[in-house]
Amino acid sequence: MADEAGGGRREAGGGRALPVMDDRPTPKPVPAQQPIAYPELGRVIAISSGKGGVGKSTIATNLAVALARSGSRVGLMDADIYGPNVPRMMGVNSPPSVVNEKIVPLEAHGVKLISLGFLIERDQPAIWRGPIVMKIVNQFLRDVAWGQLDYFIVDLPPGTGDAQLSLVQATHVAGAIIVTTPQEVAVGDALRGAKMFQRVQVPVFGIVENMSWFECPHCGKPSSLFGTGGGERLAKELDLPLLGQVPLYPRVMEGGDRGEPIVVADPQSSAAKALVSVAKRVSERVSEDPSLRSG
Repeated sequence: MADEAGGGRREAGGGRALPVMDDRPTPKPVPAQQPIAYPELGRVIAISSGKGGVGKSTIATNLAVALARSGSRVGLMDADIYGPNVPRMMGVNSPPSVVNEKIVPLEAHGVKLISLGFLIERDQPAIWRGPIVMKIVNQFLRDVAWGQLDYFIVDLPPGTGDAQLSLVQATHVAGAIIVTTPQEVAVGDALRGAKMFQRVQVPVFGIVENMSWFECPHCGKPSSLFGTGGGERLAKELDLPLLGQVPLYPRVMEGGDRGEPIVVADPQSSAAKALVSVAKRVSERVSEDPSLRSG
């Protein structure tokens, strides 16, 4: 059977077989971009998930606001260029101004913000390949007038693709937080997301389990709609702390749609208290480890 273009081969029945690995030398890899230090950004913290729909942007926005309300200077970069939700969830959406060739970030709830959603129409699809993703990530880091920050939170798209690699190649990332739900399908994807950061020598601070249970608004009784213990099992498998479990609470969704993160809209709710606790644990983790690089 002769090899064909693309590395496949033709089987006897005329069907095309999958390409197989052989001992031919692989092409020489293109040198990766060397990370650049941005000391003014403070600690760069990536918020990531293995799959979509687990509430990653909810965790990112509330973590940023909770840190800001504790007195820290915080920036939030929406790196989910395929589905930028930060503008809606933070309640701002207008084109940023440019001063002295620098983009001026918008601000909401004490947090400085940049998002592709500020720069494109709401219905415009982002159909871009890797090099464009890297260019956008670099521009948001380099060409935005962030000022001096203590924390720089990056809301990443789901998965382990271009945006994640672009971020760790563009600057020094102090650590990552992995968001999952209790479901095993979400936990399996989150495991791969955590392993990706460990593979590129980025510390994983821990796991946040979102939608851990539904809290009845009438009786307060918890109901485990998506299973139980997934976040804890993942944390144990990776030997990482479980930073928090955030209950499924209707006002979290409602506040996100209105642009009011739950830590602002209902700070006494169990969901808000869980998110504030996550922010405190992240702050403690950073302050206890002087090896974490700023920028």
